[in-house]
Amino acid sequence: MTLTVGDVIDLPVIRAGLPDVLSTAGVDRTVRWVHVSDVGDLGHLLEGGELVLTTGDALRRDPRRYLENLARAGALGVIAEFDDSSAIPSEIGPVAVELGLTAVVLRREIKFVEVTEQVHRSLVAEQYAAVEFAHRTHETFTQLTIRRASPAEITNSVAALLDSPVVLENLQHHAVASAGAPAASLLHDWERRSRLHASDVATTEVSDHAPWRIVDVGRGDDHWARLIVPEPHADEQRTAMVLERAAQALVMHRMAERGRLDIERQAQAGLVDDVLQERIRDEGEVAARAFALGLREANEYVPISVRVPGWPASDDPISTRRRTAQLLDVVVRVVGAQGHSALFSVRGDGEILVVLALTTARGRSRQHALDTLAAATRRDIERTVGHAGAVLGLGAPGRQVMSTIHTLLQASQVAEVAAGMPTSERAVFGVQDIGIRGLISLLRDDPRLQRFAESELRDLVLDDINTGGDLLDVLRGYVQHVGNKSALASRLHMSRPSLYAKLARIERILGVDLSDGESVTSLHVALLILDGRSQGAATP
Repeated sequence: MTLTVGDVIDLPVIRAGLPDVLSTAGVDRTVRWVHVSDVGDLGHLLEGGELVLTTGDALRRDPRRYLENLARAGALGVIAEFDDSSAIPSEIGPVAVELGLTAVVLRREIKFVEVTEQVHRSLVAEQYAAVEFAHRTHETFTQLTIRRASPAEITNSVAALLDSPVVLENLQHHAVASAGAPAASLLHDWERRSRLHASDVATTEVSDHAPWRIVDVGRGDDHWARLIVPEPHADEQRTAMVLERAAQALVMHRMAERGRLDIERQAQAGLVDDVLQERIRDEGEVAARAFALGLREANEYVPISVRVPGWPASDDPISTRRRTAQLLDVVVRVVGAQGHSALFSVRGDGEILVVLALTTARGRSRQHALDTLAAATRRDIERTVGHAGAVLGLGAPGRQVMSTIHTLLQASQVAEVAAGMPTSERAVFGVQDIGIRGLISLLRDDPRLQRFAESELRDLVLDDINTGGDLLDVLRGYVQHVGNKSALASRLHMSRPSLYAKLARIERILGVDLSDGESVTSLHVALLILDGRSQGAATP
């Protein structure tokens, strides 16, 4: 707790001096130090933020000059000790008010040393408490990072340090972790409240009494979440420090989970990552490293993503790594048992990337070999890991290792879309099997995609929230009917004049022309992103 000028005036030792407060200007300012001196010009002795104690001789002789010197030096005010027989110059109060200084006259003698001892003890104790808190914060998040604590554990630690409710939300305004208050009350109507606080135009309209304290997790294009303290906190500096350290710990956790399970697989994954990040651009070097890691030379390489639908999220990093290791072991074993060789890399929870040197039996097609591999992979994953319905997403095959690695992301996109389809006997999917809806569903967690949708539709979403309107549904119907207003009016059971008014309102809110094809295309894509997001909450 900081010590203000008013707090010093209220000290018993000051009250014993029968204080007469002549100016309350700046009484709420924080005292940095108390300085005792009878020198007429203290400018060279002060650094700013001091409250001056004096016997008052210099102040009595020339009040304006004395107070102006204090103001120039950055002092907060003066407490002067006058005896009962001394007349108080009438100009002290007005001049102090004019200069923004607090001015207090004591009519009874006190021991200044008692004032300085009490004030400085309080200030030093506060500084020590700040240092101790910073040290505790550092130790807390260092330990959390070392043991790869989960986002939920990190959020709990923030709440404990600040003694305040805390929420970790993703870019879709979905609360993925919370602590410090019962979830039923803290997260009530969360998405709407969070959207309003995130909106510049709506901040002053929300029912909460103060703006939320929000810190981004990740920077730039890698911004993937927000840490939020939704209630005012007495110490803003502590709040900012804790949230920043927590954000760093969350980023480190995200990075650590991308670790690999053994040296050979780490090397394989490292090669894949080097190519994808374009740290290596020479096919000869890529091929040499790949062959040294067990990939056999082949006429064609197939990029594959093995994806398990419904892979469970867990706050236990040890359990997560164990299940991932089991999944990777199954895929490696099946590929080897089928007579193929490959590079392997863990892409994320429930997904393994494979660069496959396919071996086909005489008289058998590549498709037959892939179907056989997929059936065995699905069967063994279910038996070993306990999750059914694994799918294989294929990218475009290549004759070079490096070009095939570059199409692994395409295979990953196909696999994620396929994993969201109803389970069937089919287990192998190609690029031709996904459309724009599937692609958007796949990329719904991409921060750039989310920012695009938010920028396109934010004002319309807020208008529907604030008015209880249906403009989003009207816009959705408009793009689905390719601008056919008659068909849309019939579907919505609405008169044409009413529909035209709603469409005009949409144009005004979004600042677009619905007769412009490019604008409508952008809005259509943004709506697909919004709809895909509502079908399944994503976590960081």
